[in-house]
Amino acid sequence: MRARAAVLWETKSPWVVQDVEIDAPKAGEVLVKLVATGLCHSDDHVRTGDLPIPLPIIGGHEGAGIVHEVGPEVNGVEVGDHVVLSFIPSCGKCRWCATGQSNLCDRGAAIAGGKQLDGTFRAHAEGKDLGSMLLLGAFGNYAVVAEDSVVKIDKDIPLELACLTGCGVMTGWGSAVNTGEVSPGDTVVVVGIGGIGANAVQGAKMAGAENVVAVDVADGKKEMVARLGATHFAGSVEEAKGLVNELTRGVMADVAILTVGVAHGDMVQQMLELIRKGGRVVITALARMGELDAKLHLMELTSFQKQIRGSLFGAGNPRSDIPRLLGLYKSGQLKLDELVTKQYRLDEINEAYDDMMAGRLLRGVIVHEH
Repeated sequence: MRARAAVLWETKSPWVVQDVEIDAPKAGEVLVKLVATGLCHSDDHVRTGDLPIPLPIIGGHEGAGIVHEVGPEVNGVEVGDHVVLSFIPSCGKCRWCATGQSNLCDRGAAIAGGKQLDGTFRAHAEGKDLGSMLLLGAFGNYAVVAEDSVVKIDKDIPLELACLTGCGVMTGWGSAVNTGEVSPGDTVVVVGIGGIGANAVQGAKMAGAENVVAVDVADGKKEMVARLGATHFAGSVEEAKGLVNELTRGVMADVAILTVGVAHGDMVQQMLELIRKGGRVVITALARMGELDAKLHLMELTSFQKQIRGSLFGAGNPRSDIPRLLGLYKSGQLKLDELVTKQYRLDEINEAYDDMMAGRLLRGVIVHEH
C-alpha cells in the first residue's frame, strides 16, 4: 500500500516527507495505522550521525495507532486493536524476558539495523529499500512492525498521548523508579529536561521524593516542569550543586539522573559530585557511538561507595509497564497532557525538531493525516 513518511536519506540532512510503498505484513507481523508519533531526540541522533544506523531510513519510534491488518501466526492482537509501539521488542522467551528484564530482550540486537526481524525490508521508495527506525518507522502514517513490538492498550485512551509511553515516559519514569530506586523522602536531581527528563521528574515525585531539582539551560522550562513535580529549578549543574548542598545540609542528593540530549564523558564526574555517600548516578542520556572516555574521581567512587548505573528504556517491561503507566494516567496520577507542548503535522517535522533543539518543547507530537 502507499503511505506517507519522513525519510532520512543522508546524515546532517533534513527529513524528507514523501510517498512510500509499504508491503503487507509477513508471519508474526502487523500493519499499524499510526495516529500519533512523539518526537524523540534519538531520531535526531540518527540525523546527526551520532547514532549510526544504515540509511535511508524512515524515522520515528514513539508511536501509537490502530491495527489495520495482521499477518499469519499473529495471536496477541487483531484488527481494530489500539496499540503503542515498543522500540525494543519483547519475545517473552529469552533469558532477559523470562527474568523480568524484557527491555534487554535478545531481539533488541536487531533494532539498529533498519531491517525487520527476518532481515528484510517492508518499505520502499525511489527504487530503494527503506529501513525502519528501531524496527518501527513511526514517522509514517502506516508501518509494518513485529507483533513483539506492539502493546495492546485500552481504546478510551487518546492515542496522541498514549504514544508518549512508547519511549519518553517509560524511559524517564523508569530511570527514577526502577534504575534510580527513588524512595520516599529522597532528594533527586534530574539534569536535562526534555521528554525523558520531564518524566524522570514525574517518576521521582511519584516515588515520594521530597526534593526534585530540575536542571536545564532553558529557563522557559522552569514553569513547565514545576507542573510535573519539580520542587526546584537550576540553570546549571554548578548551580544545582549549591542548591542541593543547602537543601540537604551538606549530605547531597540520593539520586542524580542524566537525561541531556547528548552525554559526554566529562559529565560523569559532575553527576558524582551531586550525590551523597552511597548515592546513585543514573546515565540515561545517549553518548556518541564510540565515545570511550569518561572523567571521574576513582577514589571518590570507591571511598564514598557511589554507584553509576546505565538505564535502557527505564529498565522496564513494556508489555506490562505501558498499560500500567496508562492506568496511572487514567487515575490522574501520571500527567501526559502537560507533556505535550505542541502538535505538528508530518510535513512540519523539520520545524518541530528546530523547536526541540531550541529548547522550546518538553515533547512535540506529530498527528498523522490519513
